Amino acid sequence: MSHSLTRLPVDLAQRFPVLIVANIQEHDDSIILRSAQAIAAVLREHEMEVELVGSLEEADIAVSANSAYCCAIIGWGLCENNQDQALKLIQLIRRRTAQLPIMLGMSQAHQSQVPLAFVENIDGFIWLPEDSPEFIAGRVEAAARRYLDSILPPFFGALVNFAGTHEYSWHTPGHTGGTAFMKTAVGRTFLDFYGEQMLRSDLSVSVGELGSLNDHSGPINEAEKYAARVFGADFTFFSVGGSSASNEIVLHSAVTDGDPVLVDRNCHKSLNYALNMSGAVPLYLRPRRNARGLIGPVPLSELTPAAVAQKLADSPLATDKTARPVLAVLTNSTYDGLCYNVQTTTRELSQSVDRIHYDEAWYAYARFNPLYEGRYGMHRGERHADDATVTVTHSTHKLLAALSQASMIHIRSGKVPVKPALFNEAFMMHTSTSPQYSIIASTDVSAKMMNDAGGYLTDESIDEAIAFRQAMARLNNEIQQRNAKDWWFGVWQPDQIDGVPFADVDPQVLHHGDAWVLRPTATWHGFGDLGSDYCMLDPIKVTVLTPGQTLEGQMEDSGIPAPLVSSFLSSRGIVVEKTEPYSILLLFSLGVTKGKWGSLVAGLMEFKKHYDGNSPLEQVMPDLVDSHGERYSGLGLKDLAEEMHQDMLATKMLHNMDAAYTLLPDPVSSPRATFACLVKGEIEQIAVRDMVDRTVAVQIVPYPPGIPLMMPGEKAGNDKKAIVDYLLAMETFDGRFPGFEHDNHGVEIERDSQGRPTYKVYVVKQ
Repeated sequence: MSHSLTRLPVDLAQRFPVLIVANIQEHDDSIILRSAQAIAAVLREHEMEVELVGSLEEADIAVSANSAYCCAIIGWGLCENNQDQALKLIQLIRRRTAQLPIMLGMSQAHQSQVPLAFVENIDGFIWLPEDSPEFIAGRVEAAARRYLDSILPPFFGALVNFAGTHEYSWHTPGHTGGTAFMKTAVGRTFLDFYGEQMLRSDLSVSVGELGSLNDHSGPINEAEKYAARVFGADFTFFSVGGSSASNEIVLHSAVTDGDPVLVDRNCHKSLNYALNMSGAVPLYLRPRRNARGLIGPVPLSELTPAAVAQKLADSPLATDKTARPVLAVLTNSTYDGLCYNVQTTTRELSQSVDRIHYDEAWYAYARFNPLYEGRYGMHRGERHADDATVTVTHSTHKLLAALSQASMIHIRSGKVPVKPALFNEAFMMHTSTSPQYSIIASTDVSAKMMNDAGGYLTDESIDEAIAFRQAMARLNNEIQQRNAKDWWFGVWQPDQIDGVPFADVDPQVLHHGDAWVLRPTATWHGFGDLGSDYCMLDPIKVTVLTPGQTLEGQMEDSGIPAPLVSSFLSSRGIVVEKTEPYSILLLFSLGVTKGKWGSLVAGLMEFKKHYDGNSPLEQVMPDLVDSHGERYSGLGLKDLAEEMHQDMLATKMLHNMDAAYTLLPDPVSSPRATFACLVKGEIEQIAVRDMVDRTVAVQIVPYPPGIPLMMPGEKAGNDKKAIVDYLLAMETFDGRFPGFEHDNHGVEIERDSQGRPTYKVYVVKQ
């Protein structure tokens, strides 16, 4: 996918060596070897770096480890007797760096022997020794220059070249390329830590050559158009406020006071704040939950026109029962990695709404691997004239390669044509007039990376996730064969694929989406009948299960709560994404390296050894004992696990959590009206134990899973007291297990003289 070329500055271009793959085991007087060495010498005279490797195996390692070459020359002598291996090397280069020039080095006498499979995948031949080293080096240099000048995407290319001009600036930002920081000791330390290049590229809208994010002009406009083509959108907007700001932009562009909006209850809190700002009347789509507390998709039955009409009729906040919802919002994929068949959800919801928004914050990579086809908003499938307009937000920094707060908004016009200039009015409400240009550049680079090598990058993540999943299953099998009463960590995944145990399935089979679909008759997922192709588990989002709860959700007599495992792993430098009472979520992102998961398996095995031996906490978690010596001194790891498990049994934490998220609180007033009470001071703070039948003034969001338990303007009566009981169970746990406290947005903790916590929340005054 082409874009206007931007020249790569010489100082950066020189960091891209020429890769020469030649048989350096040849005799010293070999004419082919002497020719390769002569070419390398001339290239070095032209100030080009050269990396010479002596075998196809070494070349494979080099290309796998480094994508920054400017040209590859492969000697036919190595290929001739190892054609399959040579083709695999060429295919690897093409997958990693699609446009990298590849040349075969040979004598003209051998040209007719080169098979079609090679000719189709290379960019030319160089004749050894017929052509002079100077002539060949000139051809290589020209090909390399053309390639290098295609590397930079629009905005990043303009930024790189502008930052290299070393002009004096008389505009913001005031540090003027970092020089202001040099005037004090702390400033100099800041400069040295981040580097001059980052500060020289910290520019402002005053630099007209770079365009404007607010007006979407110049190179920024080119970058957004390029990203739209890469991600399959009609229009793309770059956002520097993360997908939180992007979600708010989308809702503000489509929703006004009193408009009914269908909202996935399993949504990010930014969407809840957007409901507040826009004045929407929320009609909640209730997702399924399985017995282990994992939050699943909204079933198709919730999306039908009849179900939508019933939600509108039942809402005490909707005054016009004939009004058509203006927008539907779904989270795709869910936090736990469940992905919708988006073509199905779009067709179903288009009967009831004119706009659909898919929050795909954790899912920006989906378009670039066939495993996910049809399961992301900007899918490659058929578009229909009566489809709703679709928007998608990506938190580009989460699982692609971009800086924090980098985000994209993708738009496909449907029933409601989108005019970018008008959409930009909502965009301007949630963006800065002084955006951080490095964030914009990283978004631009992320799009280029996925266009160049998205298939390779996603395959690598999927490969590693599958390898980890199968390794965990094999370890479980071996442990059970040795001792059927022994234990190991489980993984939430299919038990078998087409009758083959998961551990033994060909990994290539697991590269197909069919292997991960939640089948109606399968018991492993626990969501029942969702339809034959409605929902799929994303293999790179791996949920590890700890003992203590059966697949059916029954609590066992003993167990190992996951917060203890996560804390142990953290003390070993292994930080997980999310921890539930008896499960841990791991993300195999694009940044994963081969075999990295081995340290995770080793950490889990170390935990098992210490648990089985009831090793003293002073030995295995010394920082915890140092911080809370009176509580944990003298305890073993197994002792603490058992105490935690028994506490969860006594407070019925899992039962109350399931009930709390299954029940929807009663809406009393809209989020916007409730916020007005907060601003006017018409609220008060009370203990959670007293909040039955009280209208909460702020959203209450336990982390994890980061899903609203209660929204502003809602109350829980005695019939929904499980919501309060769940919060009280966490309060009790926090009091008994310091160092393992829960994180609940909207809940403040007040401690007595003994350090015991009381959860407090803000409610509307009666």
